[in-house]
Amino acid sequence: MKNTLEVGNRIRNVREALRMSRSVFSEKINISESYLAQLELGNKSIGMNTLIALCEYTGYSSDYFLFGKDVKDDLRKKIIRMVSILPEGALDLVYEVIRSIKAHNK
Repeated sequence: MKNTLEVGNRIRNVREALRMSRSVFSEKINISESYLAQLELGNKSIGMNTLIALCEYTGYSSDYFLFGKDVKDDLRKKIIRMVSILPEGALDLVYEVIRSIKAHNK
């Protein structure tokens, strides 16, 4: 039970960091809102398909969700994964933000 609660807490923390409701987040990872609630409360164990969907959507590794370990080298991978799922119109904005940050750090 302790492990499922820890996994649930990490899922909730990521969802809240993304400023998403359970309803929107569950839709994005293709699970029911009630299943997400059960995961976050530690009442259900995470399934493989849900874990994969979480990793693909958020950019976090399975090691992070399961064990709380997130390698700093994976930050670039996280960013790339997150950008890869954005709609085409949002990519222009991401490009401008990155270009602005790069110019500011010269």
